[in-house]
Amino acid sequence: MRILIATDAFPPVAGGSGWSTYELANGLRARGHHIVIVQPYSRRAPASFDGFEVRGYPVKAPAMPFVQNYFRNERLYRHLAVALGALIREHDIDVIHAQHELTGPASVRAARIAGIPSVCTIRDYWPLCYWSDLVRDPAVGDTCPGCSAGAMTRCLPPRVGPVWPLTTAFIPYMRANLRGKQRDVGGADAVVAVSTQVASYLRERSPEIAAGRVEVIPNGVDIVRMRSLVAGAARPMAEPYAVFIGKLAHNKGVSALVDVVEHAQLNMPLVVIGDGPERAMLLKAALRTSTGIRVLQWMERDEVFRWLGHAEFLIFPSSWPEPLSRVLLEASALSRPIAAMNTGGTADIVVDEVTGLLSASAVELAEGVARLAGDADLRARLGSAAGRRAEELFDVPVVIGRMEALYADVIERARKRRERGVA
Repeated sequence: MRILIATDAFPPVAGGSGWSTYELANGLRARGHHIVIVQPYSRRAPASFDGFEVRGYPVKAPAMPFVQNYFRNERLYRHLAVALGALIREHDIDVIHAQHELTGPASVRAARIAGIPSVCTIRDYWPLCYWSDLVRDPAVGDTCPGCSAGAMTRCLPPRVGPVWPLTTAFIPYMRANLRGKQRDVGGADAVVAVSTQVASYLRERSPEIAAGRVEVIPNGVDIVRMRSLVAGAARPMAEPYAVFIGKLAHNKGVSALVDVVEHAQLNMPLVVIGDGPERAMLLKAALRTSTGIRVLQWMERDEVFRWLGHAEFLIFPSSWPEPLSRVLLEASALSRPIAAMNTGGTADIVVDEVTGLLSASAVELAEGVARLAGDADLRARLGSAAGRRAEELFDVPVVIGRMEALYADVIERARKRRERGVA
């Protein structure tokens, strides 16, 4: 198949979304498919990576709240759809697969005009929430019940500060923005939700998306490569340690992390790998506690795998509705047990008392951390089961097989529609 992947991010400069897209593209390429990649960018033009030539599409947007969003959404969708249409014709594309917010609506529009099928992956909640996270107040982390005008009025103060009364004038735009995204996404031949929780929210909160085809296909991880890399790497610390990996932000549970390990009376160091707005707060808290907390800077992906692969277990205190955390997939792939808050799609990865320990509160999480720290047999049992589950569900060849079947099906359905003369 000839597949156009339109993505908001791609390595070497990428977070979880970009690396998930890379694993998809690399897995498809390994199966003999022709892959074309395009990425919108605002600052640094995308570079080639691992043999992939990434075509950049410049995005210019003024640094003004709401106005910037218009340039990165409605205006971009119109122009990017034209550029994608040209690539579809140039490469005789069979199917276009959009990966995120900047590329989703434009890809669906371009595919419709070209008469080919489109697939749109939803990695967080951008079609449902103007802020993409379903969180009403980032400082509290409470899940928003829905984007009504009243709910938007309540979510503005913590987002924009004291000037929020002035920004209520933008609520009609915010609501129209979401309606437009949902119409576009609903027009895809298939929507891929990365977890059952994401799929549930899409079906519950968007009639346009619910009326179409929604498939749950997780992100993939290259288990063979990860395990080989870790097996050949020296331990980064001689003594046993637990690890937290992720953005140092409130929604990731960083503010509760010190309390959790103190309450657990953790008997080994906690290594924190990451960066973000709560880094300074965490450093100060770490100095005040007698618990050994070592805060490292963010590091190259392979180095993160080395720390993760040799850790006794992973602590995951995230408090927002996690769509499908990549660090949980990676920990499972490396047979690491996990103590996690049961939020969003986390239960798709962590099975309580089977591959890890799930908690409904910070107190329960601390109890789970204490159990893992104090029981080597439990860690071994949960970690082994986590590795097996990752092989069955999240390994790249498994995920690629499911994606290939989806592509083949939407391509065949589109062919039959053309034969019947149906648009």
